[in-house]
Amino acid sequence: MVSERKIRVLIAKPGLDSHDRGAKIVARALRDAGMEVIYTGLRQTPEQIVETVLQEDVDVLGLSILSGAHMTLFPRIMELMKKNGLTDVLVFAGGIIPEEDMPKLKELGIKEIFGPGTPLETIIDFVRKNAPRRM
Repeated sequence: MVSERKIRVLIAKPGLDSHDRGAKIVARALRDAGMEVIYTGLRQTPEQIVETVLQEDVDVLGLSILSGAHMTLFPRIMELMKKNGLTDVLVFAGGIIPEEDMPKLKELGIKEIFGPGTPLETIIDFVRKNAPRRM
């Protein structure tokens, strides 16, 4: 009998942003919901994040940012994801991201963006419904 593996999620903090409380809360909520969660820690470069996605064979990448550098860092991450053939990895983001930037980020392949105060169940449900299924 082959069973489906747990959803593997990487929560990453790109750039010089040092506020990670929200990222840790989301990581814990996803873990408590039965997912396997890896947290990168602070101040990760786009290259480090994508390398971790590759090495850890994750299904989902969650990006957390509060610094305002999302229009610089997120496009670079998505470019590296594509370059490394990681187009099947579900990417979502959270943090302080202005409404006017959201359509541009979604065009890059970020499937959803969650702002402050988003109920954790909303994020959990999104990941469960959209993560690629692998054995």
